Amino acid sequence: MRTTVTLDDDVVAAVERVRRQQGLGLSEAVNQLVRSGLQQDRSVELFHQMTYSLGMRGDVSNIGEVLDNLDQH
Repeated sequence: MRTTVTLDDDVVAAVERVRRQQGLGLSEAVNQLVRSGLQQDRSVELFHQMTYSLGMRGDVSNIGEVLDNLDQH
């Protein structure tokens, strides 16, 4: 696909660095950097909250009572 994009200065510098280091053409360097960025997104792990039962049940709307119950255990 052929299209026109405007690259920020830092992106142009990264593309030029890849071109020099690996002897690639402009399109090859841009494609490589885009693919690299897309793969990094896939490797991001989602946050999972771990929960554990404390063996207590209670109404947490009254924080003072909750704190008193925690002090007793």
